[in-house]
Amino acid sequence: MPQITVDYSAVMAPAFDRAGFAKALHSATVEIAAAKPEACKTQFRRSEYTLVGFDEGHAIVHVTIGLLAGRTEETKARLTEAVVALLHKHVTDEGFALHATAEVRDLEPSYRRLER
Repeated sequence: MPQITVDYSAVMAPAFDRAGFAKALHSATVEIAAAKPEACKTQFRRSEYTLVGFDEGHAIVHVTIGLLAGRTEETKARLTEAVVALLHKHVTDEGFALHATAEVRDLEPSYRRLER
């Protein structure tokens, strides 16, 4: 915990500083949601084709953060606002319309982990 997944359009890959974004997001998650730095895990999933309406000139990025239950709605909102601001900073303008979204959800009580 936290489990962070970043889904993004392939067209934006050259314009997306993923390493910088992940490091900044981990820092924000530690500060805002009281997570431990070593617990922050982010994976990026590139989507080869995305479509908004009927126009292919768009890029989509959606960040999902799964946290153990107990954070307030205010904390979750602060974290999603930070995510959107960090995306603005770490995605350069490369001639596509960007649609950036974020959500924070509680992990289910059945959540377990294995570390080696």
